[in-house]
Amino acid sequence: MSHLDLPTADGGLKRYELSGGRSWARPASPLTSRAVYAAAHVIPEVGADNTPGAPAVLDWERTLAYRRELWSYGLGVADAMDTAQRGMGLDWSATQELIKRSGAEAAAVVSSGAAATAGKSVRDLLACGAGTDQLDLAALPAGKAGLDAVIEAYREQVSLVSGAGAKVILMASRALAAVAEGPDDYLYVYGTLLAEMDQPVVLHWLGTMFDPALEGYWGTTDVGRATEVFLSLITDNAAAVDGVKVSLLDASHEVSLRAALPAGVRLYTGDDFNYPELIHGDGEHSSDALLGIFAAIYPAASAALQEYDAGNPDAGRAILDSTRDLGLHIFSAPTLYYKTGVAFLSWINGRQPGFQMVGGLHAGRSVLHLAKTFELADAAGLVENPEKAAHRFGQLLATYGVGV
Repeated sequence: MSHLDLPTADGGLKRYELSGGRSWARPASPLTSRAVYAAAHVIPEVGADNTPGAPAVLDWERTLAYRRELWSYGLGVADAMDTAQRGMGLDWSATQELIKRSGAEAAAVVSSGAAATAGKSVRDLLACGAGTDQLDLAALPAGKAGLDAVIEAYREQVSLVSGAGAKVILMASRALAAVAEGPDDYLYVYGTLLAEMDQPVVLHWLGTMFDPALEGYWGTTDVGRATEVFLSLITDNAAAVDGVKVSLLDASHEVSLRAALPAGVRLYTGDDFNYPELIHGDGEHSSDALLGIFAAIYPAASAALQEYDAGNPDAGRAILDSTRDLGLHIFSAPTLYYKTGVAFLSWINGRQPGFQMVGGLHAGRSVLHLAKTFELADAAGLVENPEKAAHRFGQLLATYGVGV
């Protein structure tokens, strides 16, 4: 059994014995009970700058291998989203390349006929964020000219995602939040775009805990009023909306919104705190999922969905519940640094050579936070090789001065 001396809040150390890991089976056929996308992170080249403001230089082999790993467990991949550090280190140039490469990789998986993804389309395997982050906010004009500039930026990115064969996710836009003066401006921009779509898209409502620049999205800071605006947009354009991803970390709001959606419009939960009960459902409705936490817990998430598929919902819920404490910790405030926890688990499990992130975001969490992440991942059976993971983390702890 592997062990490690972990730091404590009082400046001391405690001996931690790892549990020994758990084996998670890959599905022998596609998952069917829920539509699920894991929002994947990106892995930088170890020799790249990787400091705040530096261009993102990705390790393409390992970044794409991570996506293949997710697909092998039957999960779809949500790419070029906030988990991939959109707006927090992943620049537009790297984003374009990521979308193109992920689309080609998804097409190759479809062609392979692998058991976990048999019969799936590229859109089933890959959904990518289309936003407006190529715009210079300081140069954005006011009024309708600004709104039209936002529309054109969205069009450029929608074309890129569609051209890669992926499902389009219309991401929340900092530029739109900056230029819009009220709900009508949001309805104008989104209504224009939805009328042009040749395939249904996912609408993304991202809360300020993930991005403070989105304060007042949908034209108001009142969540109830914002929900009315959001629902009116969906109702008026239901044929163009595959589903909505809501990341407000408010389970009661999601349950209410889910029940109010038009028939055929999915609710992809983005609630990384309350996903077990939201995916499980209330007996009448259940949520699908588009979650950053699923990139960290994907073997367990797949196992849970396999239980749902097999008609064992209580067993599926129990597996999801066993990961809840890890999700709560990784997404604890300041929530926007949750990506650090996803990359940390990728590193200790050998999916990337170093604990690095573009933009220097590997420094986004304290050593105490990482130690707790390590413990909770082990308790959930998500440390694949305890001895190797303990060795890796032990080396990092030493660089922090822990136990030295």
